[in-house]
Amino acid sequence: MRVDVRPGRPDDAAALAELAAATFPLACPPHLGEDDVAEFVATHLGAEHFAAYLADDQRYRVLLAEGPHGLVGYTLLVLPLTWDEPPYADDVSALVTTRPAAELSKCYVLPELQGTGVAGALVTGTVRAAAAHRVDGEPVATVWLGTNRANRRAQRSYARHGFVTLGTRRFRVGESLEEDLVMAVDLADVPQTTPAPAPAR
Repeated sequence: MRVDVRPGRPDDAAALAELAAATFPLACPPHLGEDDVAEFVATHLGAEHFAAYLADDQRYRVLLAEGPHGLVGYTLLVLPLTWDEPPYADDVSALVTTRPAAELSKCYVLPELQGTGVAGALVTGTVRAAAAHRVDGEPVATVWLGTNRANRRAQRSYARHGFVTLGTRRFRVGESLEEDLVMAVDLADVPQTTPAPAPAR
């Protein structure tokens, strides 16, 4: 199946919310209750949330993987608005000290396409977008992310793209307080001339 990677558009918000509701539970540890997962999806992954992301290209970049029958994966990049803006949480800010810093906030792919290169193409494109961004005249220096400690597959995938583990953070999903690994990649090691990710097949 051919999958193309492209920037998100305002009219993608509803389809993105549907995709997010289908894929977010896949990254959650088995002990996490269905009610906690459902609360997180309703609170953070609705169409109105994606509409806001897609409307604000100063703060966000959304990259989509699209197959013949619709969206199959996406990433959300959160960009800093000032050179010295720290990550939003103190425990992350203590680990991610390089500035400017952007966050790879979300990276999800439908389960039947995991391991096919779709997620890799999305991460490559997202890191490339961060490397090309300027804030206060300076290029973004690092991209960080949080991934659940139990999600070993995601950790291996990010490591293949140069992300290294810096420590841990606490992350709330509903009533559950989870522990994530914080990983980051130095964009000085990511040439801006990196070719655009090829469509996955």
